[in-house]
Amino acid sequence: MEELFTILKNKNMRVRELDKWGAYLRNQWENQFVGHLSNEERYKIFLYDDRWSCGYLWHVFSYKRRKCLEGASAEQSFDLEPKGACYIFYQHSEYALLVEDARFLRASDLLNEEDVYVVDREFNWTFVNTHES
Repeated sequence: MEELFTILKNKNMRVRELDKWGAYLRNQWENQFVGHLSNEERYKIFLYDDRWSCGYLWHVFSYKRRKCLEGASAEQSFDLEPKGACYIFYQHSEYALLVEDARFLRASDLLNEEDVYVVDREFNWTFVNTHES
């Protein structure tokens, strides 16, 4: 997590650490990208669960409940997305970052990060790097 902060700073991006913002950002992300699912549907895809899959917001994509790009096409689309300010946060952490000018942020910057979410400040688009292939 702190390694990502260093990577971004080394690319001359303006980055701020946001302590204890993780839950808030996960909630906002869920409202925007999972709001169309009922509680029963959320349960079926192990969205926030302590059973077998530990609960991951990105299950909305892996269970095909929302359209998305995957793999190289997702990475390429992310790299080409005009980025202003964005948030970076994690599934299982309160640690978060605000990147005030993310135009140089690339998917390759997130290679060593697992279950990390990137979202523009208005929650219009998202990019997720999971622990699964």
